[in-house]
Amino acid sequence: MTVRRFLRDNGLGLAFGTAFLLAVIGQAFAGHAEFNNQLTADGLQPVSIGDYIASSDFGVDVMENWQSEYLQFFLYVFLTVWLVQRGSPESKSVDKIGVESDKDQRVGPHARPDSPRWAAAGGMRLKVYASSLGQVMGAIFVLSWLAQSITGVSAYNEEQLRQLQPPISWPDYIVSADFWSRTLQNWQSEFLAIASMAILSIYLRQRGSPESKPVGAPHHATGVEG
Repeated sequence: MTVRRFLRDNGLGLAFGTAFLLAVIGQAFAGHAEFNNQLTADGLQPVSIGDYIASSDFGVDVMENWQSEYLQFFLYVFLTVWLVQRGSPESKSVDKIGVESDKDQRVGPHARPDSPRWAAAGGMRLKVYASSLGQVMGAIFVLSWLAQSITGVSAYNEEQLRQLQPPISWPDYIVSADFWSRTLQNWQSEFLAIASMAILSIYLRQRGSPESKPVGAPHHATGVEG
């Protein structure tokens, strides 16, 4: 495979992967400057960018965004099995609510020669593989949520100590206003984005995009991608 073909075939992943890295680097520099401004205002010595990146303050800012994103994908993967939105390309057809038949899903005896091996395996392997996407998304959400709570309580207690206030325990932190304020402000934006995409794509089009219906498709066409 040539480099040009590799870049073409993996352009979407490479573009978003690069954008992700640039955004994290930008966040590190911006967060470092903001953090040092706060330390200076509190009469403390600024820290290096290396120390900031290794700090709980940087960790909690990153993790709170990751967990909300993976919660979005986790819920979307599972809810779209049973819930539909008539007219949206983000929804499957309204007559296919549920897990669908083995024939429709090309599993077991209906698997094709180029189907994944576990799709044809049957039994527990098929059961695991058939929900593997949601399981992995859910696992990443739980792990990133846990990481957010651990880094969050550490960052919170550092702030408490700077203000000569007593630190709190992890169980106390995960029921605190600080934790849920951080969490819910991210969740609400993810839920709004999903709802907006599902509904706006009923009436609006983006020619050539798989996230849009064909430009000439009727508004009521559901599960049709351009």
